[in-house]
Formats: sequence, C-alpha cells, structure tokens
Amino acid sequence: MLIKIILLSLIIVTLIAVGYLHYRNINLRKKYDNITEYFGGMNSIVNSVRYGNLSVRAESYSQKEMAKLTDSINRMIETLNDREKMITEYQAELTKKNNFLSALLNSLSDGIIVCDDKHKIIDANKNVRGWLSDSKIINSKLEDYIIVPEDKTVSELNNDEIFLKGTKDMFFKATTSILDSKEHSGKYMVVITNYTNQKEVESLKEDFVATLTHDLKVPIIAEANMLEFLLSEKFGKISDNQQEALNTMKDSNRELLELVQTVLDTYKVKEGEIDLNIEKVSIKELMQDIIDDMNVIAQKNNNKIILNLKNDFDINVDYLQFKRIIKNLVSNAISYGKPETNVELNIKDKSEYSVIIVKDYGKGISKEDIDKVFNKYYSAHKKFRKVGTGLGLYLSKKLVNAHGGELSVESKVGEYTEFVIKLPHTSA
Repeated sequence: MLIKIILLSLIIVTLIAVGYLHYRNINLRKKYDNITEYFGGMNSIVNSVRYGNLSVRAESYSQKEMAKLTDSINRMIETLNDREKMITEYQAELTKKNNFLSALLNSLSDGIIVCDDKHKIIDANKNVRGWLSDSKIINSKLEDYIIVPEDKTVSELNNDEIFLKGTKDMFFKATTSILDSKEHSGKYMVVITNYTNQKEVESLKEDFVATLTHDLKVPIIAEANMLEFLLSEKFGKISDNQQEALNTMKDSNRELLELVQTVLDTYKVKEGEIDLNIEKVSIKELMQDIIDDMNVIAQKNNNKIILNLKNDFDINVDYLQFKRIIKNLVSNAISYGKPETNVELNIKDKSEYSVIIVKDYGKGISKEDIDKVFNKYYSAHKKFRKVGTGLGLYLSKKLVNAHGGELSVESKVGEYTEFVIKLPHTSA
C-alpha cells in the first residue's frame, strides 16, 4: 500500500514537473520569437537609414531593456536627420559662394590660371579658355600654353610680357601670386592681362611722334644754319647785344635739336633701326672731346669736370653714339650736382671690360626712384620743374646695351650719384 502511495506521488510530481517545463518552454519560445521579430525590425530600420531614409522610426517595445534601445536608436536617427539638414544648408551656401566666385572670375577682363607647384593647371577662367581656344586645359602643364621670358620662371612673373601659344597679333603680360593658405600651399595664381589695345595705341602714338619730330627736324636745322649765317655776319655787321641774343638762340636751337634727335633715336632703337659704326677709339681723346663740349654748361653752375685716367687705352665703340651717351650722363650730373662741386669721369681698364663712371655730388636718387630712372619717359626733371623728355637715360641704356655693355646706377640721397658703364673688350 505504501509503495503504491509513493509511486502515485512520484507520478503526480513528474506530471506537475513536465507540465511546468512545457509551460515554460512555450513562454520562452514566444519570448524568443518576439526578440527575433524585434531585431528583424531593427535591421530593416538600420538598412533604411543606411540608404538615406531618415524618416523611419523604431516602434516602442514593452520590455524595459528593449524600450531603452528603441529610444536610443530613434534619438540617433533624429540627430542624423538634424546633421543632414545642416550639411545640406552648408553645401547650398558653399555652392552659392562657389557660383558667385566663378561668375566673378569669369567677369574679369584679365585671365586667371591656378596651378600647383608642378605647374599643372587646376583651374582657369573663361578668358583664358577663349584666348587659347581650348576648353580642355585642366590638368595640362602650364608650359604647354605659356612661354615666359628666358630669365624668368612662372613663379617669378611680375607684369612681364608672355606669349600664349596659338594666339596671333595679341600681347599679354602676366603676374604670379603664391596662394597664401594652408589648404592651397604650393599653389600659384597667374593673372594674365591682354594689353593688345594699349600696345596698338602706344604704337600709333610713337609712330605719330616719330613722324612729327622727323618733320620738325628740318626747320630746326634750317634755323640753326640761318643763325650761323647771322653770327658769321654774312648779312652784315651785328652789335654785341645782337651777337649775345643770337648765341642764346643758337644754344636753345641746339637743345631743341637734341631733344628731337633723342625722340627719333628712341623710336629707332625700339624698332631696331640704329646701326652702330664700331671703331677703335682712344678713351682719353673721347673724354677730352666731351669735356671740351660740356665745360661751357658746367661753368654756369661753377662745376668742374675732372677726368681721372691713369693710362690711355682704346675702346671699340661707335664714336658719335658713345660720345652722346657720356654727354647725356655728364649733362645729368651737372643738372643734379651741387654748384661749385666736381663732376668726375673715373675711367678704369680691367682684364675683361672697361669701366666708365660719371659721378656727381648732388641731390642723389631715392630708393623709390632708383629703379625707375631707366624707364621710358621717366624724368626726375619733372620734380624740379625742368625741361626733359625722360628719354635720355632710357636711350643711353639702350645704346650701351647695343654695344654689348651694361649701364647701372648707384646713389645716396643728398651725397652722390654714380652712373657706371661696363664695356666688354671686343675687336673693332
């Protein structure tokens, strides 16, 4: 009997245990199915967000841990959505600024090229593309389109004349600037100016001036001849007062003729039309000849022209043109030197070249002006209300260069100015 009771009890306990385990297994399966369904939904939401759909949201879940995860995911999506709006607005603003900058660059009359440190073209505005008739210049080498002066590199251009390949009868100048920013380190911006119209106007102006001065030269020479006749009393006796007046007129006529000749010669130098008659010349005789011509002018300011030359030697020059160069430098020295000071002609003969220095002790030339003295039409005379074309030093430098030499200037304001000619030894 007891055994039956024990067996029955075991059976009942077993049935209860089996029932409990079956019930628990059903609940665990439901819970697992819910979790699987939840993560499947989350996977779908993540994929939607991944492909740009930020309008999706995770549904709420009753279980506390899952509810927290759902809330975190929804907040993350909202943050991404806010960031996307900010990025979209920022991109729109950048696009607007880029379009404005592009329109600005394309509206400029100058051409703009941006290149890297290896001179590969990164960008170019409409003018450059139009001049080159090539829309595919990006990533090309700058040297494929631009020819710069032999003594310059692209990065050194400063209002220098350049040549654009493929262009005809057009004239360009260029200036290069280094882009000063960390993002664009090593990049250059080349600004190209088309000055064809200015070149044509300048050419017309110079042709007009050359023609006018050539026509003026004839009556000036006729006047000089007439003054010589009057001074030689070929038309009768003249008084001392008349002679003084005629000599003054003669000096003015000579200065006017020199101005006209300077303008004509400047035009000829520019056109390459001056031919030099090179001959062997005694430097001492040449300098003495110049001193004799210029002494009368120097005496007006109580200046004295001093020749410092140890030994005579020969130079190979065009006698008339080289005499003109030195006379122009001496004339400047007299004009700007202090009264009662010397104008020095310091001559040295070195192994490879001769040195001729014209030195005055006067106003000097400022640092701002010293780089301009050889520029065409520049004249310090304008500052002191004196007459001058501004072509004397320009022409002198061109003529010295035509002889294969160099003309430079050194000065200290209020003390002295030296014009230095270096003339190489060449055979006549």
